[in-house]
Amino acid sequence: MPDLALKKVTWREWLGLAAGLLALVALFLPWTTLTAARPEIEDVLTTLPADDVTRDAWHAGFLAWAPPFLLFLPGLAVVLFGRVDAVRRAGLPHLWLMAAIGALLLILLGWVTLDWQFSADQRGIFSAAGVEIGTGLGRYLGLLAAVVSAVVAFFDVRVLRAETRTRR
Repeated sequence: MPDLALKKVTWREWLGLAAGLLALVALFLPWTTLTAARPEIEDVLTTLPADDVTRDAWHAGFLAWAPPFLLFLPGLAVVLFGRVDAVRRAGLPHLWLMAAIGALLLILLGWVTLDWQFSADQRGIFSAAGVEIGTGLGRYLGLLAAVVSAVVAFFDVRVLRAETRTRR
């Protein structure tokens, strides 16, 4: 019986889950990187432990690790419960859309406050040495996952609206 339910899952719901899974993978990729324009400083950065130069989402703070979970959990919920009519009409697509928008906003806020991961003293030393705090691949993939999830959730809300209008 569960096999039949999975066959009814729409492409939107599968894409929502895929975006959530992409966001979970992004948790383990670099979210914050340190780089330098001067070769001697870049050489010093290469001698430091990798965890001091790049940070994954777990070490980059709440605004890095929370959004992927806000994408994955609703993505999983819409695949598991998205075809249950009562749950769908109760607002699951709307919940998914709000979670995706919330995750997107948190990722953007994390981008704006990227340098806040470091203390004022550390930022001062970085500035004096010409070290720049940059974004890593994980942050870009997390942003992509949030955008995809929000767009697909928006379309799912529109489909739900059309479904409820035709039932009247």
